[in-house]
Amino acid sequence: MKTTPLTAIHEALGAKMTPFAGYNMPISYSGLKEEHHQVRNSVGVFDVSHMGEFIIRGKEALDLIQKVTSNDASKLAIGDAQYTCMPNNAGGIVDDCIVYRLTEEMCSDGEQAFMMVVNASNIEKDWAWITQANTFDTQLINISDQTALLAVQGPKAIEAMQPLTGTDLGGLKFYTFTKGTFAGIDNVLISATGYTGAGGLELYVSADKAAELWNAVMEAGESFGIKPIGLGARDTLRLEMGYCLYGNDIDDTTSPIEAGLGWITKTKKGEFISRDTFIKQREEGVSRRLVGFELPDERRVPRNGYPIVDEAGTTIGQVTSGTLSPSLSYPIGMGYVKEAYKAPGTTIYVQAGRKNLAAKVVRPPFYKGTEGK
Repeated sequence: MKTTPLTAIHEALGAKMTPFAGYNMPISYSGLKEEHHQVRNSVGVFDVSHMGEFIIRGKEALDLIQKVTSNDASKLAIGDAQYTCMPNNAGGIVDDCIVYRLTEEMCSDGEQAFMMVVNASNIEKDWAWITQANTFDTQLINISDQTALLAVQGPKAIEAMQPLTGTDLGGLKFYTFTKGTFAGIDNVLISATGYTGAGGLELYVSADKAAELWNAVMEAGESFGIKPIGLGARDTLRLEMGYCLYGNDIDDTTSPIEAGLGWITKTKKGEFISRDTFIKQREEGVSRRLVGFELPDERRVPRNGYPIVDEAGTTIGQVTSGTLSPSLSYPIGMGYVKEAYKAPGTTIYVQAGRKNLAAKVVRPPFYKGTEGK
C-alpha cells in the first residue's frame, strides 16, 4: 500500500487510517460529523496528496488536451483551470479531472504547458490512456510521486492562510490559480478549485516540502481553530454539493450526458474522443439520468448499489452515492433513474432490504448555506 509524504503526521495525530485508492489514508481524526461542520463553519485541512498530476507540454499540447477531454481547453488563459472529463471510445468516462493552463516559462518558443490532475485510483489507467492518444509534438511527464497536495477548505481558510503569502488569496476567483511563495516555500501552485463547496484553496508543493507546509498551515490556522480533516468528511461535503465521485456516480460505463455533465461536453469545439456519440445522445436522448434525491422523513441511509423503484416496486434505477447529511440532518443521495423519473419533485423509492424508502428528486446542491438548513 502506498503512503503520502504526510502519513507519519496523520498517524501521530491519531487519525483512523484505511486503504483508499491503493493508499493508506486518514478517514477521520475527531469524527466525521465534527470534521464536516469544521469545514462548513470555519477551516480544515485535507491531505489529498494521493491525487495524480501530469504535465503536458509542447507545441501541440493543446491539441492533445482537446482530443482526450470533453471540455474546450482552448478557452483557458494562463492561470485558468477547467473541470472536464476524459471519454473512452464507448462514450463512457475514463476519469474526471481538472486541467490547469500553466505559464510557458518552462517551454520553448511556441509551446504551451498544462497540468492535469486526476483521481488517485486512476493514475496508471489515465497515464496509459493519454500516452496511447499522444500522436502529437507533445511531452508527457508524470509528477504524481513528486507532488503533494493540501486542500485548505472553509469560509475562514483565506483569512487564516493570507499571512503565509504575499499572493492576494482573496483575489483568486473560482477555478483560477497562481504560483508563488507560500510559508517560505517557493514555486507553490495555489488554486481555488475546491471539492467541498465551502470555499478555500489548494496547495500543490514538492513532496519533500509537504510536512513543512502542513506544519505552517496548522500553525497559521491555530487561532481560527483549524483541524485536520479526513476523507470521510470530504465525501459528505462533496455529496451535499452534488459533486460526482468517480467509481460511484461516474465510471467507464456512464456517459457525461447521462451524468448531468453536458455542460463540460463541448461537441462544437471540434473532434475529440466519442464526440459523435455525445452528439447522437443529445439529439436522440438517453435512457437514464443521474439525479439527486432526499429523504427528509427517513433515517436510513441510501447506499451505493441499492435499487431505486417506482410506486409499484418496479426497478427504475440504482443508488450511486448516499449519506446522512451532517448539515441537513436527513439522508441524501444520488443515483441513475429512467428518464421519465428525472424531474425535480418526482417521488421515487429506495429499496433498503424489505422496506422501500420514499425519496424526492431534487436538483443539487442539497446544501445551500444557512438558508438550506
